Amino acid sequence: MNKKLRTKFLNAEIKSPLVLPAGIMDMSFSGLDISAKNGAGIVTSKSFTLQPRTGHKGPVVAEFEGGFLNAMGLCNPGIVDGLAETNEFKERSDTPVIVSVFATNVNDFLKLTEYVNTSKGDFLELNLSCPNVFDEFGIPLAASKDEVHKIIKAVKKISEFPVIAKLSPNVYDIVSIAKAAESAGADAICMINTVGPGMLIDTKMVKSVLFNKFGGLSGPCIKPIALKLIYQTYSEVRIPIIGMGGVKSGEDAIEMMMAGASMVGVGTAVYYRGIEVFNKINNEIIEFMDKNEYSNLEGVPKLEKLK
Repeated sequence: MNKKLRTKFLNAEIKSPLVLPAGIMDMSFSGLDISAKNGAGIVTSKSFTLQPRTGHKGPVVAEFEGGFLNAMGLCNPGIVDGLAETNEFKERSDTPVIVSVFATNVNDFLKLTEYVNTSKGDFLELNLSCPNVFDEFGIPLAASKDEVHKIIKAVKKISEFPVIAKLSPNVYDIVSIAKAAESAGADAICMINTVGPGMLIDTKMVKSVLFNKFGGLSGPCIKPIALKLIYQTYSEVRIPIIGMGGVKSGEDAIEMMMAGASMVGVGTAVYYRGIEVFNKINNEIIEFMDKNEYSNLEGVPKLEKLK
């Protein structure tokens, strides 16, 4: 990997600023492995729950002109089997892995953290933001700065790994929530998750395209929202941000960095450009840096923070 792409994230040396987000390559070690071999600097597991979840009935993914709707419903094998796959990946790769977990209360997050503490993971992500289970769980935890603070503070007391708070864009004031996460001890923030939920209709069948009716919105159409929220948050917090939302190219990744992201998530672009998208974007970042005479990623300028 080109040395120009090397960066630090939470004191770890990373070969590339690109991150595979949760849920993009299923949950198997092979999905994580192929992403790492194709240029991802960090990979993320699916969001694991205490017990297995089958998720929603299909169809759960629908493409439209600006991106995708998805309503997976947090399908996953549960924390025990999920960590087995994560550990197998770490036996084969030195690429850092973020173990993502989802729960609806402090006690369950603490139980999940105890499991993760026994794993070979490198970072712990608290998924506080999943929009695909609104019907089951109501408003996401990330809509309440008090809940976010309470959960992160409790988890930080026992976690043996740096804690990343994954936040939802579907809130009134994401900056205050990010600041609550930081004050509770979060080591980094991951943003944004999918926007919405939204809906698509099959006009011939006169029915919703997704079986679940509603799904989270991702893809190129959400990039302007992601950039705005990342920039606002970067202006107010000091901890690093993993920025994601609509990144398809090296230029998109540079925009994320200029808005304030330390690392850049690449998700639905895998569907547009194939699993090789990580290497493609890495090469495009290098081309941008060479053209603009930036010798390393630290030289890529950030926007001036909001006053």
